[in-house]
Amino acid sequence: MKKSIVKLFGIFVLSASLLTSCSSSDDNGPSSSFVVDANNFKGTINDGEVVLNAATIYKLTGKLQINNGATLTIPAGTVIQGIGGTAAYIAVAQGGKINVNGTATNPVVMTSGLATKNAGDWGGLVICGKAPINRVTGGLGTAQSEVADLSYGGTTANDNSGVIRYLRIEYAGAAFNSEKEFNGVSLFGVGSGTTFEYVQAFHGADDGFEFFGGTVNTSNLIAIGNEDDQFDWTEGWNGTNTNWYGKIAFGKGNRGIEADNFELGYSNTPVSNPTITNLTLVGPGGIADATIYLENNAFKLRRGTKGMFSNVVLSSWKQGFNVEHDETISFIGTALKATNVNFIADVTTKSKGTTTAVAPATTGVTADVSSIFSESATATGAGNGVSAPTWSTGWSVGF
Repeated sequence: MKKSIVKLFGIFVLSASLLTSCSSSDDNGPSSSFVVDANNFKGTINDGEVVLNAATIYKLTGKLQINNGATLTIPAGTVIQGIGGTAAYIAVAQGGKINVNGTATNPVVMTSGLATKNAGDWGGLVICGKAPINRVTGGLGTAQSEVADLSYGGTTANDNSGVIRYLRIEYAGAAFNSEKEFNGVSLFGVGSGTTFEYVQAFHGADDGFEFFGGTVNTSNLIAIGNEDDQFDWTEGWNGTNTNWYGKIAFGKGNRGIEADNFELGYSNTPVSNPTITNLTLVGPGGIADATIYLENNAFKLRRGTKGMFSNVVLSSWKQGFNVEHDETISFIGTALKATNVNFIADVTTKSKGTTTAVAPATTGVTADVSSIFSESATATGAGNGVSAPTWSTGWSVGF
């Protein structure tokens, strides 16, 4: 991707009205040299704290980057509108922070600024931290993010990239190729010191949320109508999570969850091993058109991932649990299992397993992976079965 030109102080010209649209500091942080133009919101925040103004609509026209030592604080009710296509996105570099201070009745909204809104109208939110990843086994290495061209990974498991609460991200994302994609939110090596809760990714052009390693914990996430996976992880992500709701909508989408350890090293460490409690995944229907919905899996678990899931509701999928590769299958029943799963309706096949292919074969042998789950007719998932959970009221859309 072509990099955005860095904008330093002195470049932007503001009208008198726009000069009141933000503050370069508040009582919590030092003054920043960054100057905001709400109608041309882009550039690089290199120092101090920039605080936006909820009374102003910010037109995101290019890359906005928050560098090491800088903070962007966004108050409740602020609206940021992406109008620059995939060149317009917000990226938090290692050592930078973003504080999103939305509320249940007054969320922060990052959305399309176009008259007719569509998935992929802007890039999305990218956060890069210093927590371990497994692209180099052992979690000691760093890498460059597939979008934003920023370093991520390291050895600081409790790294803090900010506090994000009550944030709705709409119409973001783009898939350039199999190795480069914008998601609603891309979390690269984000640490457990980061707060990430009450966030929705709505109608994006690729995944809703994707975790590239790291140790960030989450709660109360909603992914609706994203055109690939609603949730995705790889590169050794370990996090504790509660209350996830995902739903296929708008005639596109593949999986509720796609989960890998690492594509180029199924046994690389640290091994992806999240826990998710209270999870609802709603698909397009068990007999939905496979040319549109492709795999139509609630879970695609592969490439050596572990994971523990409990209180799960699944509805309207061709396959519930699709497990691939020997390393992944070996964890079933110990480090990879789902307890108290409620198959509400229209799940054609509850589980499917495929071993690692051995050349010259291109696909592996079918395996029985039915022990990956135990059932419970009383499981409530994210809180209300397939319906909108009570904790989604006021700040989310699309149910």
